[in-house]
Amino acid sequence: MDARFTDEQDEIRRTLRELLGKRCGPEELRAAVDTPAGHDPALWALLAGQLGLPALALPEAYGGAGCTVTELALACEETGRALAPTPLLATAVLAAPLLLALGTGAQRAALLPRIASGELTAALAVPGPALATALALTGHDRRGQWAGGGRAGGVQARRAEGGWQLYGQVDQVLDGHSARLLVVAAHTGGFARSRVLLFLVRGDAAGLTRVRQTALDATRPQGRIQLRDVSAELLGGEDFDALPALACLGDTVAACLAAEAVGAADRVLERTVEYVGQREQFGRPVGSFQAVKHRLADAYVQVQAARSAAYYAAWATATEATAFATTSASVTEATDIAPPGVTATEATDIAPPGTTATAPPNATATATAREEKAGALALAQALEALRRAAAEGIQLHGGIGFTWEHEAHLYFKRAAGDELLFGPVHRLRAHAADAAHVFEEAGT
Repeated sequence: MDARFTDEQDEIRRTLRELLGKRCGPEELRAAVDTPAGHDPALWALLAGQLGLPALALPEAYGGAGCTVTELALACEETGRALAPTPLLATAVLAAPLLLALGTGAQRAALLPRIASGELTAALAVPGPALATALALTGHDRRGQWAGGGRAGGVQARRAEGGWQLYGQVDQVLDGHSARLLVVAAHTGGFARSRVLLFLVRGDAAGLTRVRQTALDATRPQGRIQLRDVSAELLGGEDFDALPALACLGDTVAACLAAEAVGAADRVLERTVEYVGQREQFGRPVGSFQAVKHRLADAYVQVQAARSAAYYAAWATATEATAFATTSASVTEATDIAPPGVTATEATDIAPPGTTATAPPNATATATAREEKAGALALAQALEALRRAAAEGIQLHGGIGFTWEHEAHLYFKRAAGDELLFGPVHRLRAHAADAAHVFEEAGT
């Protein structure tokens, strides 16, 4: 592993930091979160059109930059520094990889170029309290009980004339109130044969009601979506189980979130160090007191350790994601050219010469699941570092640190909000330990 960044990666960080420094200051941030969408469309147009952020990890065949999760994580680190309220996480980190992994050739061709250009924003509609479980970060529910379990609650899918219809409600959907495309996880088959599939729903579909919810972290807008017999399009094929694909996505999401938290922690610590060097008490700068130095030094060490963990998680996830995307693309190619009624598994057996086909995506995701949960561990460490740095920032800023006008509390709310959605920290670590069989007795 080469730990050095390439010139291109350094340029991504530098350019993005300069742009956000000019266009996403404290005043612009507060103005953006107060809008109905919760973000500044003009800023998103710049990030997508000028810097190509949503296209970073998408293949060049679909208008992307052909980069990896590493570049996407570096971009998230810079947006985290500024707490930039953008659709980047919901669109490029949560939704786009699922479209790429499970979508048919026609679905990819229709949707991914629009996502790459920034024209189309997307959101993954999974209940907020269950998002960490669905992504296999704090547990692995192989039956998809988090989506309703085939009983009342969640979203139910049933066949209708000419397609599918969805009925149900999902709360705490990141950017769910404003995204133009929803990727909805729904149960089908009733209780006895229940399983989870993913469906595509247009943001203006008949029967769809969306409302922005009040969230602890206003820079991470969330929405409630209600579906009343809404027409939907199945993502991929019926033999593509969504649960393994969501679990495979977990490390990518965790790596990007960890990088984002590291960026936020670095920025709030940087501002705190600057402030205690200026503020004087008893005739000397507050930062010259030994107790303050120790507190900031401990926070600095924690942030740097979290940065190393986040970078490693991004590198490890990028390596795995490349292999998974290649296999998924091969399966989709084989399925697209197969005769009607032939499943993905059968298509791999009859693929013509020159067509590379292996197992279906769900089988691949299961077979390549990493026992080392680098993403979850990095996220746990980064969230702890952000919470520590933000708390120290509030305390060491004195009276002004507790005020609504100061932005120190926004960083603390980011740490608390992310831990509620993707944690808590102790469960992230516990599940990673279970996956690695850390506490199992030898020989069992």
